[in-house]
Amino acid sequence: MPTIRLSSGTLHYLEQGQGVPLLLLSANPGDARDFAAVMPTLARHYRVLALDWPGYGESDIPQQAQHWSAEHFHAVLLEFITALKLPPALCIGNSVGGNAAARLAALTPQLVRGLLLVAPGGFTPHNAISRAFCRLMGSRFALSPRRWAGLYLKRRTPITQAMLDRAAGLQAEPARLVLNRATWRSFATSGNDLRALAADITAPTLLMFGQQDPAIPAHKDGKVAARCLPQARFVAMPCGHACFAELPEAFLAEALPFLARCLSDGRADGSGAPG
Repeated sequence: MPTIRLSSGTLHYLEQGQGVPLLLLSANPGDARDFAAVMPTLARHYRVLALDWPGYGESDIPQQAQHWSAEHFHAVLLEFITALKLPPALCIGNSVGGNAAARLAALTPQLVRGLLLVAPGGFTPHNAISRAFCRLMGSRFALSPRRWAGLYLKRRTPITQAMLDRAAGLQAEPARLVLNRATWRSFATSGNDLRALAADITAPTLLMFGQQDPAIPAHKDGKVAARCLPQARFVAMPCGHACFAELPEAFLAEALPFLARCLSDGRADGSGAPG
């Protein structure tokens, strides 16, 4: 597993394939292995790089993890792209990974050729109940990562079972919970809100939400995201929070044509779609 030294510490990532970079960005909790069901197929067409966020997978836990926020994920992503000197990339981001990818596309549009957002964070119209839940999940009374993932992963496959196993093991370690809970506390803050920033996203965008997702529901947050990104295509799938793991074939049926179109329109370096 390749590594790179960033300001947050050593970051691990998986890499397969060659060509236009395709970044895979997981949720909180989650890591690069969450994309195991789709990564081999994607790697036939792209240089796929799946990150272990700081504090997840094999990456170092950052200092001051108790102050970590959703905005830090974007900072890590930008530093990763800069350190590897990647050309303009495609991004697939889930949950907080989707937030980071969308923020990257809005603030540095020259770096993003296409954006596939899977239940992205940052489009929740918060109220007293949602803010209270974020505070709960950011406290010592929070649901465990395993219990929370068990609620939002609605389909059991070998990949989702492995995700649940990691949530019950590595991601439940006390030092990692500090980061997880800090991130949750940040979800209710203005720094996590993408609704205004979304107007600056010019990259082709596909929104994918799970119809059974209790975390970032298609009928609520999904509709808000679609209003904020009127140029984006919206797809609701019969699953929970991670369609690429729960319904990988259906996910690829949507993702592959979309990603190819992002290249065939001549963006960035003008290269064509993969063969």
